[in-house]
Amino acid sequence: MNMRSGLWMLSLMVLFGACEQSNPNFQEDASNPEYFHRSMKQLSDVIVHDIFSPPVASRIYAYSTIAAYEAALPAFSGYQSLAGQLHGLEEAPPPDKEKTYCFPIAGIHAFLKVGKALTFSEDKMEAYQQELYTAMDSLGIPGDVWDRSLAYGERVADHILAWAGKDMYKETRTYPKYSISDDPARWQPTPPDYMDGIEPHWQKIRTMVLDSAQQFIPPPPTEFSAQKESKFMEETMEVYEALMVEDEAEREERLAIAKFWDCNPYVSHHVGHVMFATKKITPGGHWIGITQIACRKAGADFMKTLEAYTITSIALFDGFISCWDEKYRSNLIRPETVINRYVDENWAPTLQTPPFPEYTSGHSVISRAAAVALTSVFGDNFSFVDTTEEEYGLPAREFDSFLHASSEAAVSRLYGGIHYRPAIDHGVAQGEKVGEFVVKNVQLKQQLSTK
Repeated sequence: MNMRSGLWMLSLMVLFGACEQSNPNFQEDASNPEYFHRSMKQLSDVIVHDIFSPPVASRIYAYSTIAAYEAALPAFSGYQSLAGQLHGLEEAPPPDKEKTYCFPIAGIHAFLKVGKALTFSEDKMEAYQQELYTAMDSLGIPGDVWDRSLAYGERVADHILAWAGKDMYKETRTYPKYSISDDPARWQPTPPDYMDGIEPHWQKIRTMVLDSAQQFIPPPPTEFSAQKESKFMEETMEVYEALMVEDEAEREERLAIAKFWDCNPYVSHHVGHVMFATKKITPGGHWIGITQIACRKAGADFMKTLEAYTITSIALFDGFISCWDEKYRSNLIRPETVINRYVDENWAPTLQTPPFPEYTSGHSVISRAAAVALTSVFGDNFSFVDTTEEEYGLPAREFDSFLHASSEAAVSRLYGGIHYRPAIDHGVAQGEKVGEFVVKNVQLKQQLSTK
């Protein structure tokens, strides 16, 4: 080997060695919460693509986020495990204390694995994961630490998936469909698709924090009556006339509110003999989007970001169970059916009526539960600009607080023509009880000793 060749080889070895050198700040750099925000957005996009119903979507968000939280936990001494706090959840396998890990990487990997396992479009999740990990090569994480962290994330993900597998979801897939009743007070499928009732057995899903699906049963809905002077028909006419206000600005504002909070994952359109559908985020997905906005505005670090997503997703999960328990107990007819039958056969609501019973309003329940959860993290009067719906062609809306946003989400169902007033008001109260119970009984941060 001549001198020139030797120098060339030495230069190559130095360059190779430089590429292999680890970044002394890799732990801090890997803790950038944007990596998790991007991963959550990917999961939301897949949920939209796969058209999961709102209750099922809440399940995907909750288990995926809890997996991330538990896998990242060992790096953050100020937080504590959810084991023993959530029904049936046991301690995750511990890491080797003698080894070095990058736990934010473990958390993201656990999140992606659970998310991929609970959705249909595994290829989309896999492609995103490869893209993300390629981008994270620049962090300079030592190879052994990277591999060990991914392996730990795998172990925690498997632990969470085993827990999820015992929540009655698989069993309820085989239960009978909703049976339509001839009782004029009971829910019936609505146009244009006359779909079967979605998730009529969701109340059998294991709750995470609530004692049972029946813990916060709301007052019964107004008794059905087709008599014009009845209380029920008064409530029906309020829905019918919601967009008939004389003030044009008020009418446009109500219409904007209805559309902003539509959050229907599958809206079908019929034009002649052609049918097509548009896909959007679920109600829970909208609140996951608000969580992202709040975290970014507050400058939340990696673990506070996981804290916000975790408490919110748990509140959404239990909120849907509580709501769906009431929906299929009271089994109340939707305004569209009543109005077409007794008031105006040509009337159609602004929003497409969802395929499940009316009472209580799902938006009202889960929005207030999520708002209470987010308030526990970021405080009262946390103003924000909600840009969640911009990608679906709707302008952003501003809110003074999470509770303010949840109240607007609730009343949007009246303006949209799909809920009576009691479903909204009692739904908000129901959701508030769920949210408060979750916040009271789920302690994510270590409690300081008073001794």
